[in-house]
Amino acid sequence: MVDVTFEEIEPKFREIADRIVWCTFATVDRSGKPRSRILHPIWEGPAGWIATGRYSHKEKHLASNPFVSLSYWDPAHEQAMIDCEASWEDDVDEKQRVWTLFRETPPPLGYDLGMLWKDVEDPTFGLLRLRPWRISTGSLGDVMAGKSDIVCHL
Repeated sequence: MVDVTFEEIEPKFREIADRIVWCTFATVDRSGKPRSRILHPIWEGPAGWIATGRYSHKEKHLASNPFVSLSYWDPAHEQAMIDCEASWEDDVDEKQRVWTLFRETPPPLGYDLGMLWKDVEDPTFGLLRLRPWRISTGSLGDVMAGKSDIVCHL
């Protein structure tokens, strides 16, 4: 394992996340069991945003345990793993800013959230803020070449 700063890992992390787009997002349910699903974050520096349904299993899971794990993977076995604390963003101005970020970011990362929700005040619209505490990148090619994963602790 090679420990680096966020500034050092960010280019590789963003190249992977922006190319793969969809990641596996794992929570822990109220019984202490893992639960995974596929979600679509947008990253701003070390912070991530996920637009998602507010009244869902995720909400119940996060109420009991706010820690989540995200994994991007492609068929060439290049991956990025992000361990985060997730919280609901309820500030209307911040929700509007991120709504605009999703709309103005070019596809495939950006999309119009209006396809799913009326506006930022729609009670079913949820915005998750991701605060990573660990990011790692690596690939099967790196392992075969004897290289270690690159890890950043925030």
